[in-house]
Amino acid sequence: MNGKWTLTVRDGPRVGHRRFETPGEAIDAMERELDELAPTARRRAIQVPGKRFEATRQVAVRAEIAGPGGWLSGPRGGVDMRGDGSTEAYTGRLRRRLVELQAGETPYDGLRRALGNWQSA
Repeated sequence: MNGKWTLTVRDGPRVGHRRFETPGEAIDAMERELDELAPTARRRAIQVPGKRFEATRQVAVRAEIAGPGGWLSGPRGGVDMRGDGSTEAYTGRLRRRLVELQAGETPYDGLRRALGNWQSA
């Protein structure tokens, strides 16, 4: 598929890229992939000298979509799966902004809404 939207999934050292025609298709694929990876994405707290990183603070899997428009100006967003299995959506790349979820929304629904202005791109 030679689409305009790129889905990148980072799971530890593994990185995969796929292309889609619309952001909706990319987010649907993102949701399916993260659902498949969820059982193996759990992490334990990590202790390093002077610091402890709880599972909730560790990003176990990051899935990001990038739309047309170039590295800095194109629409971007994604979903992070934390080491405890929780997920959160964000927009941006260099300056990630968490997507505030509305009642009943999943992180994927929130990302669809946040990137809604780009649906026709």
